[in-house]
Parts: sequence; C-alpha cells; structure tokens
Amino acid sequence: MAENTKIEWAHHTFNGWIGCTKVGPGCDHCYAADLSQARLGVPWGPGQPRRHTAASTWKQPRRWNNRAAKLGIRYRVFCSSLADVFDNEVPTEWRTELFQLIRETPHLDWLLVTKRIGNAAKMAEAAGGWPDNVWLGATIVNQAEADRDIPKLLAVDGPRYRFLSMEPLLGPVRLDRIHQTFDDGLGHSWESCLNGRRFDEWSDGDIDGCPKIDWVIAGGESGPKARPMHPDWARSLRDQCAEAGVPFLFKQWGEWEASLDRDREDPDWRANYTNDYVDHGKSRWLNLAGGCGFHGERFHVMRRVGKKAAGRLLDGVQHDGVPA
Repeated sequence: MAENTKIEWAHHTFNGWIGCTKVGPGCDHCYAADLSQARLGVPWGPGQPRRHTAASTWKQPRRWNNRAAKLGIRYRVFCSSLADVFDNEVPTEWRTELFQLIRETPHLDWLLVTKRIGNAAKMAEAAGGWPDNVWLGATIVNQAEADRDIPKLLAVDGPRYRFLSMEPLLGPVRLDRIHQTFDDGLGHSWESCLNGRRFDEWSDGDIDGCPKIDWVIAGGESGPKARPMHPDWARSLRDQCAEAGVPFLFKQWGEWEASLDRDREDPDWRANYTNDYVDHGKSRWLNLAGGCGFHGERFHVMRRVGKKAAGRLLDGVQHDGVPA
C-alpha cells in the first residue's frame, strides 16, 4: 500500500507490510485493523501472519524521491499506517529491506511511528543502523503512556527528529514534567525534558543539548466508536509546546466538537442544560479527567458532528507546525 495521503502531517504513506496487534487503549478502535481485515483480507492480532506488500508498492518511494530531487523539495512519508515497523512478529529481513529503501531515498523524510518504542533501538541496529532521514515517533495517548514511553524515545540515539503522535488523545498529558536522568561519568546528574535543557546540580545552571521532543502531533479519535477529546487537553499541549518552542500540529477534533463548556461552579448548568444536551448518542458531557460526570475542574458538552464538520481549528486557529 503506497499512495498520496490526506493526512495533514505527511505527503505520502507507505506500507511495506500489513498487519499488527493491538497493544494499548489507543488501539481499541483501530481503523487499520478494521480496514485490513474487512477490505484487504489480512487478519489482525498475535500469531497472525503479516503480509508483505507487492514489488510495485516498494517502487513508489523511489519515484517520490526522484520527483523531490527534481523539484528541490522534501516529501514526508508516513511509514506503516497499516502496521508497526517495530512489531515483534515482523521478520527481521523485512525491516532490513525497509531501512535499505530509506537509505536509497535521501530526498524523503521517513516518519516511523510506533507503539513499541522499547523495540526501536535494538531493531534498528539489527537492520543496519538508523538512516539519516528517519524521524522517529512514539504514539502517546495518556499520561501513563507518556511517563512510560517518552524516556524510551529520548534514549534512542540516531533519528534526525523525535516526535510524539498523540492521537487519539484520551486524557490530559503534561509533557513538561517528563524527565530522563543522565550521568556524564563525573557524578553529575542531568535531566532532559520537552525543551531539551538539562540541569547541572553542581553549578545550578541550565545547559542546552539533551535529547528532546522535536514535534508534537495531537488529535481526537474518528470512526463509528470514537471517544471525545476534551478541548483543554489539546489546549494544554498547544501551550506547553509554545512555551518550549516545539512545533505543534493539531490534526483534527475527530467525530466530536465542543458544543458548550462550563466551570463546575456554574449553578445554572444542571437546571438549564442537562436535559437538553446529555444524549449519549449525539452529545456527551466530558470532564477534564475524561469521565462523563460533573466532577472535575471543567466539563464540556461534546456534540457528535462527524470528522469533516468538526474540522481541525483549535480556538479558531489552524496549527500546522512541523520541524524545519
């Protein structure tokens, strides 16, 4: 599968193979699983064989590369929208074949997004090492995944950029509180966070240069079983990125848009709005913590309008940040 794409953060998609296994809450309503099984006949799950794609598919990136070279531009290629490059059940030789293709297409930036960031370093080494034109992304959907997987992403040495794909965003996430401890061999401890600065405990000063997150993509869930995204979750990521100077791209609201928002102290909420708006088929109230209840700091009435109608404006602004 290789084609031009409507995905806002890439120019093309490429799948060297198809098939995967669900491994977290972000996978619950996986579009790729439904598409692969229903339309492509590829079963999904552990122990199921992954399907290598046709030779004609593998020729496509070379054509994109030649076109980019001729035009003097770079194309971003989202690799494995119907699989995971670092899936344990993918034959090692397929990954080696993919990395060789990446090296042979230097005018393309290859975006490898994985839910298995812990496998990335060792599997890349087995495939001959990181090509210079790889951007490595980890899927993060909530704070638990951020705490667990961002340090693993920061520890990977080699990709040109490290980024987060926070879609579907299922809860509030503080990226500026994710740290990783380093030791330079002299007894100094360093911490790396969103803006890539490290703290020297001896001199009480900040030093630039630690591994950092270079890009954040965020968006709500789409599809028939889509879960709503609280607007403040997206706003928080936008503001954290702005403060740290990290490019931020808001991909979409998904199926749900914010219809009304109220502070929990609003005395008129229950009396004036509950009966009119709380319909779990087309409307849903969502509090800041992610639950459908009136507790929490803020709650919104989320109305199901469809992906196209919901759009991708966050507080009236389209965010298309990409690393330079």
